Amino acid sequence: MASAWRVTPMRILAIDSATTELIVGVVDDGEPVSETVIADSARAHNEILVPTIKDNLVHAGIDFADLDGVVVGCGPGPYTGLRVGIATAAAIADARRIPLFQVCTHDAIAWQLTTDHPQLEEHEIVVATDARRKEVYWARYKGGNRIAGPDVCRPDALGAEAAAISYPTHLQLPEHLSALPCYPTTLSGAALVAVANLDQPVTTVKPLYLRRPDAKEPAARPKSPAIPDINVTDVV
Repeated sequence: MASAWRVTPMRILAIDSATTELIVGVVDDGEPVSETVIADSARAHNEILVPTIKDNLVHAGIDFADLDGVVVGCGPGPYTGLRVGIATAAAIADARRIPLFQVCTHDAIAWQLTTDHPQLEEHEIVVATDARRKEVYWARYKGGNRIAGPDVCRPDALGAEAAAISYPTHLQLPEHLSALPCYPTTLSGAALVAVANLDQPVTTVKPLYLRRPDAKEPAARPKSPAIPDINVTDVV
């Protein structure tokens, strides 16, 4: 992959809840040591995320105290699912006093695509994910760099000027894109870590909602059940 994306030796917990798949992984010195991908889980992220994190730590043979940092996908993605992953990642990083890093989910998908298919690395590719409401989130890449997006549009408005497209398998590919080689929008914990700038931790993750209704702040009220509780005693 292009040198624009690199992996720095650290023991990292990687989380992404921006798509219909929930991604949780433990990456040690750039190598995945445990990973779970749960498909079609968008409406249950809040119920399964924390148990999935704990399962991955057990499988990796470590505890929260052994983590050097947390990487989380910041979208673009629907409001409810996206904030579950971000809130959980931030709570773990804060409780453990370890660095928190954010990455654009589409950047990680593009890294995974060109890692799995090196012949695409120097060609323009499009990454699209389900935005619901008959829309998709998209971004364009070439040579390891994002050259456009992320943004949101209807599928029939996606440009066809690319060598390949990564598109959700549960959505119908628009007719005008049918001639393009099409790959599923697969993601991994290693991809999330690979695209993270591990020299620049963040204090607050800035989620990419892209749509005004999704980004609207709710009125003050009790915490939504969509955000899982993190028991601080579990991670300190």
